[in-house]
Amino acid sequence: MNWYGIKAIYKFEMSRTWRTLMQSIASPVLSTSLYFIVFGAAIGSRMGDIDGVSYGAFIIPGLVMLALLSESISNASFGIFFPKFSGTIYEVLSAPVSPFEIVTGYVGAAATKSILLGLLILLTARFFVDYEIVHPWWMLAFLALTALTFSLFGFIIGIWADDFQKLQVIPLMVITPLTFLGGAFYSISMLPEVWQKITLFNPVVYLISGFRWAFYGVADVNLGLSVGMTLLFLLLCLTAVWWIFRTGYRIKT
Repeated sequence: MNWYGIKAIYKFEMSRTWRTLMQSIASPVLSTSLYFIVFGAAIGSRMGDIDGVSYGAFIIPGLVMLALLSESISNASFGIFFPKFSGTIYEVLSAPVSPFEIVTGYVGAAATKSILLGLLILLTARFFVDYEIVHPWWMLAFLALTALTFSLFGFIIGIWADDFQKLQVIPLMVITPLTFLGGAFYSISMLPEVWQKITLFNPVVYLISGFRWAFYGVADVNLGLSVGMTLLFLLLCLTAVWWIFRTGYRIKT
């Protein structure tokens, strides 16, 4: 295992974050804060509780998950795509690092940035909404597992994309709508019965439900099912990455 190579990739990606703090950290935190102000403080104060939780506090897990999914994909996909775009990917490919070590460096950095961002958003939410975390270790586990899973997914997108348009298609056209329709702002029990069943086909529902359970002990679906679906998606992403390199796929510029 070339730990030096992994460390070099990881440190390079993390240093890019500190050079672009406004884009990488400040922008998503500010955007999420606006949700807290509008839905949490303003509208939330006029709405009743959901499952015994105030509306402002109820939407916190969903908003954190919304930022976590989008930023995990964005960080990982851009991290591997930009070297392809600029041509510097040949420096990585010619270095004595294996595909596993490349993935570990890029995905590890993207997941780290996403976890830090999620924790920062939770800290920012304290200024707008009162909330509690009933199961803090479960919360951290869901946070880390989701960040890792979708960073892997983003890495796959970055390898697949050959232009900036493709880089944004799946996050904007697929992930964001699924998150909004996955119970980020409401409980699926509030939907008509037929829509409740349809919503269960949305994989993001299980992520948000499990994450919300860690906060308040309430969930739309069984906790074991939420954990199982998250692990299943992680396994699918790992399998996809393994297949990409196993079949001799080359990172094209």
